[in-house]
Amino acid sequence: MSTVESLLQHDEPLVVVRLGVGADIPAWASSGTLFSVSATATETSLVCGARGVPRKVRQQGPFIAFSVEGTLEFSLTGVLAALLAPLAEAAIPVFALSTFDTDWLLVPADRAPAAAEAWRRSGRAVRGANEPGSPTGGQTAEGAP
Repeated sequence: MSTVESLLQHDEPLVVVRLGVGADIPAWASSGTLFSVSATATETSLVCGARGVPRKVRQQGPFIAFSVEGTLEFSLTGVLAALLAPLAEAAIPVFALSTFDTDWLLVPADRAPAAAEAWRRSGRAVRGANEPGSPTGGQTAEGAP
């Protein structure tokens, strides 16, 4: 059963980029709040900071990322279902992905305030990732206050 109580909002605009099969990862893609590569037999997808991504590259966004605060145990069930339900009720599209430690939900940047409000109405706390008391300790991704 899901025990997710709070989410962190990361304000950096992100994009989802589609590259060809076996594409090299471009230098412009590897910085930002979140960098993720997913490769299949038919495509390579990147999630990366929007800044510096060439306009000619096939992309969707901008998105704002929300991460589950803390580390999630692999044995937990229903985490994504519990987080997606309030967004579905509010008709907010989402792009979800997971890392070893936690889950990330990307919502269209213009819908981020509505997503945060939907989660708050469902009983979850939502706060800025750089607020004092957050895992980053009020510092930016680069470590500067």
